[in-house]
Amino acid sequence: MTGERTPAADDGLVRQVRRRTDADLGACVRALAEVHERDGYPVNWPDHPADWLSQPALLAAWVAELDGRIVGHIGLSRGEADDAAPALWSGREGVSSAAAAVVGRLFVAPAARGHGIGALLMERAVREARERDLHPVLDVVASDASAVALYERLGWERLATVEQRWSPERTVTVHCYAAAETTTAAG
Repeated sequence: MTGERTPAADDGLVRQVRRRTDADLGACVRALAEVHERDGYPVNWPDHPADWLSQPALLAAWVAELDGRIVGHIGLSRGEADDAAPALWSGREGVSSAAAAVVGRLFVAPAARGHGIGALLMERAVREARERDLHPVLDVVASDASAVALYERLGWERLATVEQRWSPERTVTVHCYAAAETTTAAG
């Protein structure tokens, strides 16, 4: 599958979103480490970050490139037991939670921010979910203000704010979102 190339209107840089390959994982882990260092995402650094990016329920994943360098990542997965958004959305809609797809593992390297990379990645994941006749949903740590701002700017609807138990001694507040029925990621 070829990637979609988009020249940024303001800076002439070429942005591309393409399907992630195994060969991309090293660059993804390096970018994720930069994000973790700067923003604390993921909250708990995984023992095996490449495996974390390739969780078992993964349906598809993409990378974003800025002038040929991998600067971002997103995945689309089936819901798992600890995902709150699929259950909330399915309960509201009166359908099985299997009709939802979870958008996750989204990050953009700090040096590449401000180029619309996050919105491009979201658009691609939402399109894939729709092509699979699944409804995109996601959970986000409530303290991640920049991610919350992105989702709300893209027209996602907050379903609820819930507490998730991440370990016997740790509970985390997360916002649960669903894409609007008629909205593509770019609104």
